Amino acid sequence: MSTKSYAVSGLSSSYSVFPLGDSAITIDLGNCIDEYLNVKSIAIQDWLVARPFPGRLDIVAAYSSVTVFYDPAGMVLAGIAGPGEAYAWLEGLLRKAFEEAGPLPDTLEGGRIVEIPVCYAGEYAPDLEKVAAQKGMPPEELVGLHTAGLYRVYMIGFLPGFPYLGRLHGRLEIPRKPQPEAVRAGGVGIAGMQTGIYPLDSPGGWWVIGRTPVKLFDADAEAPALLRAGDQVRFRTISPVDFREISFANSSANL
Repeated sequence: MSTKSYAVSGLSSSYSVFPLGDSAITIDLGNCIDEYLNVKSIAIQDWLVARPFPGRLDIVAAYSSVTVFYDPAGMVLAGIAGPGEAYAWLEGLLRKAFEEAGPLPDTLEGGRIVEIPVCYAGEYAPDLEKVAAQKGMPPEELVGLHTAGLYRVYMIGFLPGFPYLGRLHGRLEIPRKPQPEAVRAGGVGIAGMQTGIYPLDSPGGWWVIGRTPVKLFDADAEAPALLRAGDQVRFRTISPVDFREISFANSSANL
């Protein structure tokens, strides 16, 4: 692993480049949840996406890192690296990406704002009352705090189209559940200092305080995931009747 220092928001920090197995390489800007580092990570990802090379399989940006998955044999066959040289070639590419993807921002510009309707009632919010009781507040206050936030999409992962959103109001921060439970598609959960939306039926360890009728992932769409890293999400309260009407309209549109 190699490390290089740089400055972020007036503080001294560093980035490191290291392998993940024998066919992936990561550049890590700090291993933390920070909006400025996330902006830089997305810029590095965009720089790499715009410069494809033989053997590249995927590029994944996380909170403060970018990982390139690659096929070493494909790179050798294409003549861009000799046997055993693929990692070194990619390490140089990642360092170049860091230098040329632009400086860390001095301020944060607002990204695309996406409004997500959520029903925080009854069967759509199976954990709402339990979380409210743990936090010593009425469910209505909890919902008010959740909908008052404007949340950055730090990354997409875990499930196709699952957005990791932050940061929660401090009064809503809560540890994950002790054991995962079944979650319906559209479930809006909170855990730690994050909130997120389950795009598919899945086991999950986040506390589900609401559910949206909006489809977060459509494999047949030109852009399968509704949200992308860098977007901002605002939640809007809807009633159970609204939920059913939106769900019906979405189903009819797909016929």
